[in-house]
Amino acid sequence: MTTPDAVAAETLDLRGVRDAVDTVLNTFLTEKLRTASASHLPGEVGEALHGLLFAGGKRLRPSLCVLGWYAAGGQEEMAPVLHTAASLEMFHTFALIHDDVVDRSATRRGQPTIHRLLADLHRSGRSPAQADHLGTSTAILIGDLALAWSDELFPTARLTTAQLAATLPVVESMRTEVMYGQYLDVVAAGRPTSDMERAMAIVHYKTAKYSVERPLHIGAALAGADAHAHAALSAFALPVGEAFQLRDDLLGVFGTLEATGKSCMEDLRDGKHTVLLAHALRRADHVQRKVLERLVGDPSLDEDGAARIRDILIATGARDSVEHMIASRRDRALRSLGRASFPAAVTDALRQIAYATTNRAT
Repeated sequence: MTTPDAVAAETLDLRGVRDAVDTVLNTFLTEKLRTASASHLPGEVGEALHGLLFAGGKRLRPSLCVLGWYAAGGQEEMAPVLHTAASLEMFHTFALIHDDVVDRSATRRGQPTIHRLLADLHRSGRSPAQADHLGTSTAILIGDLALAWSDELFPTARLTTAQLAATLPVVESMRTEVMYGQYLDVVAAGRPTSDMERAMAIVHYKTAKYSVERPLHIGAALAGADAHAHAALSAFALPVGEAFQLRDDLLGVFGTLEATGKSCMEDLRDGKHTVLLAHALRRADHVQRKVLERLVGDPSLDEDGAARIRDILIATGARDSVEHMIASRRDRALRSLGRASFPAAVTDALRQIAYATTNRAT
């Protein structure tokens, strides 16, 4: 089992960072479930949460938190930053559970979503509607539990007054921003338009700030980073985060369940207001626009209808435009690393993440 000290090597091993965070999460969850069992918390709750936490997540946010700490010159004992990173992953688990409920998603990371899992577990003796409602209700509660546990994981008692003063406002901003981004996403769903500004606002708050910028800032704040260091991290984070979400939008339409762990029909059936669709609607002719307006957001959309949408996304050049946006944002982020004064190992690790998040197939 990887120890916290294992990530403090001369060259940063991202796998070592992930393993160290997993050690913190596993230790915390094991103890929680042991004491919870004594309090008669149903075992299915812990099993569902553990199953999602350890179902192959990328640990992007915890890794960036640790990298932000190193980028700002962090050299002290690693336990506080690793617990902070683990807290971010537990918060993300809460967000995923609730997001799957909102989106009525059937799968996550190649497995049934928690609300589907619990609905099936308690289906006996209930009508389908009752079982589905129970699954939704219990998933919301388990998400709430993950949120509470993310607070417990945050190492408040181990941080100095200065660290708390620097870090807590960033954590609070991250939580507010992601909820704002999710709200924009939900309200816009079902009525995609050519409004590029709104589509990019969703990308900015839902992913760029939440998934990349704020985790880096939180780690850097723990190390006492100044405004210049935060700005240098933002110069990398925001374009990479935007590219990350743009890639996710492409995979949500052109990916496969086997590769991504999620259906490539959900975004189309929900009518997600993405940059991809905004590009297509701006360029579509009258016939193409009518097809998109009729099929996108149709909850009964079938494979034939999805194929017609994909053909239009290709024919209008929307897919190529998004690919160009991804590449240009990645290049901008990489150029920013050349101007930053981060340790070489941090720069190399951030470069790896830039390519991994924008070239991915999952």
